[in-house]
Amino acid sequence: MSKPLSDHDRKKQISVRGLAGVENVTELKQNFNRHLHFTLVKDRNVATKRDYYFALANTVRDHLIGRWIRTQQHYYEKDPKRVYYISLEFYMGRTLQNTMVNLALENACDEAMYQLGLDMEELEDMEEDAGLGNGGLGRLAACFLDSMASLGLAAYGYGIRYEFGIFNQKIVNGWQVEEADDWLRYGNPWEKARPEYMRPVRFYGRTEHGPDGVKWVDAQVVLALPYDTPVPGYRNNIVNTMRLWSAKAPCEFNLKDFNVGGYIQAVLDRNLAENISRVLYPNDNFFEGKELRLKQEYFVVSATLQDIIRRFKVSKFGSREIARTDFSKLPDKVAIQLNDTHPAMAIPELMRVLVDEEKLSWDKAWDICVRTCAYTNHTVLPEALERWPVDLFAHLLPRHLEIVYEINRRHLEVIAAKYPGDNDRLRRMSLIEEGGQKRINMAHLCIVGSHAVNGVAQIHSDILKATVFKDFYEMEPHKFQNKTNGITPRRWLVMCNPGLAEVIAERIGEDFIRDLDQLQALREYVNDDAFIRDVAKVKQENKLKFAVHLEEHYKVKINPNSMFDIQVKRIHEYKRQLLNCLHIITYFNRIKKEPNKQWTPRTVMIGGKAAPGYHTAKMIIRLITAIGDVVNNDPVIGDRLKVIFLENYRVTLAEKAIPAADLSEQISTAGTEASGTGNMKFMLNGALTIGTMDGANVEMAEEAGEDNLFIFGMRVDDVDKLDMKGYHAEEYYNRLPELKQAIDQIAGGFFSPKQPDLFKEIVNMLMHHDRFKVFADYEDYIKCQEKVNALYKNPKEWTKKVIYNIAGCGKFSSDRTIAQYAREIWGMEPTSYFKEHYSGLTNKFKDNTVMKTVNV
Repeated sequence: MSKPLSDHDRKKQISVRGLAGVENVTELKQNFNRHLHFTLVKDRNVATKRDYYFALANTVRDHLIGRWIRTQQHYYEKDPKRVYYISLEFYMGRTLQNTMVNLALENACDEAMYQLGLDMEELEDMEEDAGLGNGGLGRLAACFLDSMASLGLAAYGYGIRYEFGIFNQKIVNGWQVEEADDWLRYGNPWEKARPEYMRPVRFYGRTEHGPDGVKWVDAQVVLALPYDTPVPGYRNNIVNTMRLWSAKAPCEFNLKDFNVGGYIQAVLDRNLAENISRVLYPNDNFFEGKELRLKQEYFVVSATLQDIIRRFKVSKFGSREIARTDFSKLPDKVAIQLNDTHPAMAIPELMRVLVDEEKLSWDKAWDICVRTCAYTNHTVLPEALERWPVDLFAHLLPRHLEIVYEINRRHLEVIAAKYPGDNDRLRRMSLIEEGGQKRINMAHLCIVGSHAVNGVAQIHSDILKATVFKDFYEMEPHKFQNKTNGITPRRWLVMCNPGLAEVIAERIGEDFIRDLDQLQALREYVNDDAFIRDVAKVKQENKLKFAVHLEEHYKVKINPNSMFDIQVKRIHEYKRQLLNCLHIITYFNRIKKEPNKQWTPRTVMIGGKAAPGYHTAKMIIRLITAIGDVVNNDPVIGDRLKVIFLENYRVTLAEKAIPAADLSEQISTAGTEASGTGNMKFMLNGALTIGTMDGANVEMAEEAGEDNLFIFGMRVDDVDKLDMKGYHAEEYYNRLPELKQAIDQIAGGFFSPKQPDLFKEIVNMLMHHDRFKVFADYEDYIKCQEKVNALYKNPKEWTKKVIYNIAGCGKFSSDRTIAQYAREIWGMEPTSYFKEHYSGLTNKFKDNTVMKTVNV
């Protein structure tokens, strides 16, 4: 049961949580009871906790609806340029609390639930995570939607409504086991199906070339049914839309088979069509060339482009008549952002629509296409780059293959004219990779078909220009940009760490929530004892709360005064969870050797999911759990070192773990992590970073001061030099006794006494074919960890560094990132407030005027 807020707490929490006026609370209680009664058909005698969650969700959703309709009406009246963010992943997490934060309803709802005898936190815990993403790329898309709404951009997120999101991870006997994530089982109160905007999507078939152009015939049709979710901006009355497509089989059966067996089979076969939106591919930074995946990619693109063009044509308020037929205006009204190469099919599909259906000339259509589309690259890892076999393309999308070949023919002509006789360059820059099985390089298609190409951190954008896309950069340098990633401060501070948000608001006011640069003002408080105390106190409260959660779930007694050392992210060799393991073992060995020394106590937490087919990643999880079994049960070690594998890491767990962290591990091999956004979340929540100069770590060090991070290891140049010279793991193994001891323990079964050979493969990889050079950074990493231990013993100096880090977070707001995309790629201007129709609008939204028709 949540306590009522004392007057002191009430004053303290009003600023960032919104007022709990008597009128508001009374109305919320009435609406809650109304939904319980009329929507859920329950009374208080039989209602379950889940019913109460749904009643509250519907009550909060009511506050979105009027604003949502008004926002869309406003876009039709003003006809601004619209941005379409197409992503195969949107890792949204939970919606209830985020909506309450953005509408300033949190205190009022809390008070209403308290008066009804309900616990707000318990109700929030009933909500399923919308886990429609793997990791950084999908969560970035979610943060971007929040920022686009908060900045008043006419923006739409388009993706797939997967029936099953990222799998739930169970750890059974130390191994990862995957379970299906049936997140829609109890229904989703936040979405609204829009069957009236269903669109046909075609596959297979063949092309016919006639005097009046090309026709794609004999195709199979799958219907795309849209589901809309409201995306509220932060306290500006704007509500944008995320539209996710679900696959439906059309009704027409093949009637010639209409005997009983044929009919039954025909109905059962509908499932095949609907499989397209059944499940999210659980791969992060790995390309899997499956037909179903290509179907998903084309499905979202085809349905979305039909929607974009319909909206462009009618874009006249309250009308379904076609108002625009001149497609030369499309780039002035539409910006399409491709989140990685997954939606690359938008380029040939837009060409198909313009040339085959709208009958534009190729040159005109191509000019429109390039000016409309822009591409974000998210990785330099070769195994992550999409290369689709030409045979598969020919079978599934015959017309698109012809279009890609034509794009490539013209592209190669331009190169040949600019670099005569340079056949090697032609081969490198072609969209079609020859040799063995012919493949289409989707990154090349994206670069050629877009007017802007961006990486997601400065170092990453520089690497793209210098290596992976060097030829393209030399030919069209004007296309290449950088847009360093960001995170939304609403979810990643105000919502998940309200204590810290309050402490900051007390010093500098609350405007920093929509302008994170204002955190710079905290530098004035670095030596303020009261502020240092307040920041440290919030961290300690978060740690105590998380320790309770861990003890409940893992039955391990946590020392809340130990350093919470956390590495949470997808399990991947390049992220080097193995380097972390080697430090744990080294620290364990040191404590065992000198048990009477004053060691800095640590609780090391590692969490993340391994792609189900990624054997090495699964072995890494098994190693972490095995190390934990030994360390956590060693009486000599006691509570000075604990190792916990955080099971089923997801957005909701991140919201608990990140505010409790003291140390954030960002230890990828320099040049491999494109940006990272977890690193930013830890920084904003008052953890110090131990990391390599990789991804956004470089810019974090610039903003907070390199002295305020623990930087170690090779830089990109050092890695390149080591590649030239040759990396020999044995040299490090033979030279560093502690490293040798750790590797021998893993190899000899010290951590797996019942199966001494269990980790032979990992040792073999580290010793003989480790692409990510774990040993090369081991020595410097261990030394850097010693500095961490020393500083942690001085809480005041530690907290000063924390304050420098928080003060340097302004750059890492997704609001800044999106404002740059808007101005530098989309040709749009953010407008933070939506004052039209809205002056004096209250949370009650009692407006009985009849809404005019609006085409969403």
